[in-house]
Amino acid sequence: MKDTIVLYPALGSGHLMSMVELGKLIVTQHPSFSITILILTPPNKNTNNKDTTLSPQEHYIASVSATFPSISFHYIPPISLPTKLLTHFITFEIAPQSNHHVDSILQSISKTTNLKAVILDFFTYSAYQIATKLEISTYFYYTSGAIALATFLYLPTLHQNAKKRIQDLHMPLRIPGLPKNFTTDDYPDELDSESDEFKILLESAKTMTKSVGIIVNTFDAIEGKALESLNKGLFVPNGTTPTIFSIGPLITSSYGGDENGCLRWLDLQPSKSVVLLSFGSMGRFSKAQLKEIALGLEKKGFLERTKENGMVVRNWAPQGAILSHDSIGGFVTHCGWNSVLEAVCEGVPMVAWPLYAEQSLNKVILVEEMKVALELNKSKDGFVSRIELGDRIKELMDSYKGNEIRQMVFKTKISSKEARDQNGSSFVDLTKLIQLFKQKETTSSS
Repeated sequence: MKDTIVLYPALGSGHLMSMVELGKLIVTQHPSFSITILILTPPNKNTNNKDTTLSPQEHYIASVSATFPSISFHYIPPISLPTKLLTHFITFEIAPQSNHHVDSILQSISKTTNLKAVILDFFTYSAYQIATKLEISTYFYYTSGAIALATFLYLPTLHQNAKKRIQDLHMPLRIPGLPKNFTTDDYPDELDSESDEFKILLESAKTMTKSVGIIVNTFDAIEGKALESLNKGLFVPNGTTPTIFSIGPLITSSYGGDENGCLRWLDLQPSKSVVLLSFGSMGRFSKAQLKEIALGLEKKGFLERTKENGMVVRNWAPQGAILSHDSIGGFVTHCGWNSVLEAVCEGVPMVAWPLYAEQSLNKVILVEEMKVALELNKSKDGFVSRIELGDRIKELMDSYKGNEIRQMVFKTKISSKEARDQNGSSFVDLTKLIQLFKQKETTSSS
């Protein structure tokens, strides 16, 4: 029977695509494995919709299926949730509500293959109980970096020792491996320790420490100190830290065409002359902020005036292919980790504009630790003025400091390639991980 690894990402394209890239990496390194990827279906989705147009995510999956026949996708049946539930609540609720489906799927796979391991996302942690019941080795894949993972694993300790809400602590965290100026204020704004979501995240962090190992999308050259501290167990002082495998940088390969014509437009621009502004699939701005962005880039008549000097893409764009284009000289980013790694691997300097989740922490890493980005100054309510945006872009593209950042990110680009080369730090960790998969004897093969 075929040796199989099951991957179970969270809802959302960033989580899904990053884990698919992990699957591609595993089968490329060890072709005898097969990979099954479980895909959560958004609740209340209209399955009778006759629109045959593929979404960007569906296009990506079709491309992977055609290129990697040993990777298969299994869609988990949709479940019903309250229609008024906010998007971030859906992400928390859909996985535990789908556990009965996951149970039957894993049992079915176990009957026809040697199921070597299950790899979970931290949002799908509730499936750990199912895998344990079925005696399947369980790992976690953390789609962000090592410092973000460290602060996440430290969350139960911080919560246990705190005498008030984390948002009200305003205290420095002096743990080796964290940025020097890191404080509790750098935890996500959404992390209200009295909320139901916080309790779920707390349970997820505790569950991750019970796994065989945690795979993290980073590499030694950019987060070596954090990885060392993680492996020493400094962020789980009252428990055990699983083995940490840093296998990055894993970035989503280009797929789809150039329907928007943006790559053709870039072909016409001078080298290193274009700044990309992109804020991820979940990025949202008020009308006032959008207007301010437009005015910061071009004083008036934004869409008309930018026909020759700029381009606006209102829907999906091939970000990886854009960042790899020679005409790109800078990147204004929301600091999502996938976007950060794409920019680093292409040697593109950044302006950091974090919006939600762990992105403020990523900003600290980019600006203070890696020194590959400039920081945008925001008002207390998070608003960025047209003057601030324009000044930071000008500084990035045309100043001594901007040139220093450009040189630093170029060095990091070289380090990212070295990590993935044979005998590089990420290659070595991936080899160790695959050896663990191969050694595992499952009940179905005994």
